Amino acid sequence: MEQSNYNGALQKPIGSGFNAKSTTKDVIKGIDLKGKTAIVTGGDGGLGLEITKALTSAGATVIVPSRDAEKAKQNLQGITNVETATLNLTDPKSIDTFAENFLASGRPLHILINNAGVMWTPLQRDERGYEGQFSTNHLGHFHLTAKLWEALKKANVARVVTVSSSAHHYSPILFDDVNYTAREYDKFEAYGQSKTANVLFTVELDKKAKPFGVRAYVLHPGLILETNLGRHLAFEDFVTLGILHADGTPNLEAEAAMKNIQKNKEQGAATTVWAATSPQLENIGGVYLEDVEIAQYDEANYNNIAAAYRNPGGFGGVAPFALKEEAAQKLWAISEELTQVKFDF
Repeated sequence: MEQSNYNGALQKPIGSGFNAKSTTKDVIKGIDLKGKTAIVTGGDGGLGLEITKALTSAGATVIVPSRDAEKAKQNLQGITNVETATLNLTDPKSIDTFAENFLASGRPLHILINNAGVMWTPLQRDERGYEGQFSTNHLGHFHLTAKLWEALKKANVARVVTVSSSAHHYSPILFDDVNYTAREYDKFEAYGQSKTANVLFTVELDKKAKPFGVRAYVLHPGLILETNLGRHLAFEDFVTLGILHADGTPNLEAEAAMKNIQKNKEQGAATTVWAATSPQLENIGGVYLEDVEIAQYDEANYNNIAAAYRNPGGFGGVAPFALKEEAAQKLWAISEELTQVKFDF
């Protein structure tokens, strides 16, 4: 039986020929997606918009579900082969309705990109009482993928790509209190937990889905300051992240490090597009990607969570706790319990 990526077994660079500066145009070159159907959550803004542009440029039909379908239509004007729909990832009924409508169309789903997300938000809860970042970034996409499973199988060869972050280094899954009902809320820790969940979900999904021709990938897009994800940060947050000193002066060392690794949107979206389309990944799945390559896994040299907070540029590679077999299986069970949704394997 083909090996899974539990404990980083497959987490080795393959020599893709691309790098951190590669763009969506670079990685989509020569790829033909005519007749293929893709869904990109959050595909009408930020990196999602660049992903949508790249996939449609190669001939794919892209459905972009969004909380505000009318706004999405405006953002996507001028792009051919795009459809919009309404979807709220924190609302189970909204997810069910979107998925049911897609399944009713009878189309196979070749590419599902779980791109939408929130970051570093104040404590918010969905109608079920679940913490907002975990609900949006992980549970919503778990639920959506499960509901679209029949369409993914129907494609015979399909990919599920989930956008995580190097900020997964901030926290493993807090299995004793994932929704912060007993512990004090920490928005950085909560975001890290949700991004670790993206990685563990991918490891387990790929293991379960590959017999059906469905492969899963997860990635860090890079540091892209053009997006608006950090809009909830206050002064003390910039101090916590090491971007400012306590007296308000900039941390010049951190500033230089961030400038050195900063990407534009086309570069930031490149790894997602590569994960969704590249023939280089045909025979491998369940892996964490960055800079258009399978990321390094070096458990012996792993730095701890405290070190991650001192590195505003983000850590390279994948944290060992995000690939643990027991954690992946436990998260899957908890996700089924919290969403009351199961994949029909």
